[in-house]
Amino acid sequence: MAKAPASVEFRNVTKKYGSVTAVDDVSFVIEPGTLVTLLGPSGCGKTTTLRLIAGLEMASGGSISIGGRDVTRLSAADRDVSMVFQSYALFPHMNVLENVAYGPTVQGLPKAQAHAMAADKLALVGLTGLEKRSPSELSGGQQQRVAVARALVLEPQVLLFDEPLSNLDAKLRRRVREEIRELQLKLNLTVAYVTHDQEEALAVSDRIIVMSNARIAQRGTPRELYDEPANLFVADFIGDANIVEAELVAEQGARASVRLGPLLLDLPRRDAVKGAIKLAIRPDAAVLSAEPIAGGLEGRIAKAAYLGKQREYTVATAVGDLFVVERGRAEERALGSPAWLGFGEDGIVGLPAER
Repeated sequence: MAKAPASVEFRNVTKKYGSVTAVDDVSFVIEPGTLVTLLGPSGCGKTTTLRLIAGLEMASGGSISIGGRDVTRLSAADRDVSMVFQSYALFPHMNVLENVAYGPTVQGLPKAQAHAMAADKLALVGLTGLEKRSPSELSGGQQQRVAVARALVLEPQVLLFDEPLSNLDAKLRRRVREEIRELQLKLNLTVAYVTHDQEEALAVSDRIIVMSNARIAQRGTPRELYDEPANLFVADFIGDANIVEAELVAEQGARASVRLGPLLLDLPRRDAVKGAIKLAIRPDAAVLSAEPIAGGLEGRIAKAAYLGKQREYTVATAVGDLFVVERGRAEERALGSPAWLGFGEDGIVGLPAER
């Protein structure tokens, strides 16, 4: 890319639609050349935040800067950003080359130059030879790459993705998300990426901003959010987690003794204090055994599912049903058979009881 990547900064940004607050006092920085994902459930404010970056929505309060320049009141046309929409928004009456060349053509560049720029970006996304095809003759993954090429052709400072993989099947989603990440790294792009899919966010992101009810619930690297969720919402949303009642019986500096049913566990304390707490237990945090485990939790297999490289079980225990993943090619455990769960400290987080 000819242009250097730019930072994006939100300072106390709010967006209201009448009495409804879609984005509530949000502040964050996307560093140049990084891919940051806005992640959260439907209605959390992530897409509105992306549209505020693009200039497709105007902030009701606060300020937005791109590359150090205040763009809060600038229209989409005056911001050096491009957006890849969920629907791809390709023109059905134009071929692939014409779709990608549309931006430069509208800006008044000669047709030959616009087509040359388009051909260059099509080569970048691996679509050389498909220039004359119409969008309807392409697969979903190819259409997605045309949309990316069209967004890249004007060499924007910031590239925005709004749920870019939602129209693709599971196998293709994995491949295309890898292509997007490789392209972002290769071209040193600043990317803001919206998804509700936590696996997708963990796979592609340098950093993740988790949103809930129009505000930021937590931000950090994928590993930080998975291993050290700040609250129950993040623990439950980033990766599957069993949320169970427990009691913190003794605080010991950064560690704590936690009672889980008949068990006493030694765990990192985080922000939890003495008394009733919640434990977020990852599905792969427990060791599953058909034989009694010293210090383990007794249960029985209530549900089972075979997923090729792993088996998934629901184990009925004294503290409730726990969802457990057993990786590898272990022998299938029969429904109703006894099971013991052993726990270390990895994959278990103690959090304050209130949400």
